[in-house]
Amino acid sequence: MSQVIQEIESVDAASIERPRGFIRRLLRERPQASIGLGMVILLALVGIFAPLIAPYEPLAAGPLRAAPSAQHWLGTDDAGHDMLTLIMYGIRVSLLVGFAAAAVSMLIGGSAGIAAGYFGRKTDSSLMRVADFFLVVPELILMVILAKLIGRGLHVIILVIGLLLWAQTARVVRAQVKSVKERVYVKRAYSLGAGSQRIVFRHVLPQVTPLLVALGVLAIALAIFDETFLSFLGLGDPATISLGKLIENAFEASASTRGEWWMIIPPGVAVTLLILGFTLFGQALEDALNPRLKVSYLSSRSWRVKRRSSEQGSGK
Repeated sequence: MSQVIQEIESVDAASIERPRGFIRRLLRERPQASIGLGMVILLALVGIFAPLIAPYEPLAAGPLRAAPSAQHWLGTDDAGHDMLTLIMYGIRVSLLVGFAAAAVSMLIGGSAGIAAGYFGRKTDSSLMRVADFFLVVPELILMVILAKLIGRGLHVIILVIGLLLWAQTARVVRAQVKSVKERVYVKRAYSLGAGSQRIVFRHVLPQVTPLLVALGVLAIALAIFDETFLSFLGLGDPATISLGKLIENAFEASASTRGEWWMIIPPGVAVTLLILGFTLFGQALEDALNPRLKVSYLSSRSWRVKRRSSEQGSGK
């Protein structure tokens, strides 16, 4: 009996496309994936190697409010710190918060979605009611309240953002698990005596993992935006250099009214490029992995109306 179950599992594993081949095909067929991944890799390298490539130490003092020059390519802030150096270290912190908060969100949302989709009934109902609460409550307002009550440490910000991003992931994963659960090989393995734990880890989880990865990439973009928003409001970690903190410092120093654009625009551009890169790559992944996006006649992502198959067949 166990040999039959193993044969079914080998067929299931063979039907899953290898990640390397999938990524190559994705980058070849979807230009937005290549652009987004290129932006992410470039900015990630800047953040990772910031201590090696930054022109100055983060807190090294120079001329106050200096305009961009050969010595300071992006000028200095009101404390004399080099803006290019601060932005490099800010990218580093934003990536750390994005990946860590997305990991928390995927762990909670993925576990809840798999449990709700596989076990159903009371488990499904109770978990989805909790998810509905987080989906209905305004995310940013709740995030501000929690950050104000719990604290301003970086680990607190990561935990708060992760706890507030899991609901949508749980909904999508639940729908995918319900679909996988009804497939023939899963029912056959169950009828041959395979337990729930074996079915979940050997059949359901491999089918759901690619979708979790796509949702995780999009969650990184949301987490970076949320951290920037909280830091801009003064609720971020005051001991860390983040892009939102740089923008907050610029507004507190009245840089916008003094015409000191180099204190505001470069950090804002860095945040925008980070979020845009993860969003482009994440949307391309989701479009390729989520089959529900392939059945609509109007694609909101490409803004293109698809003709019906009957019209295509008649050549109209």
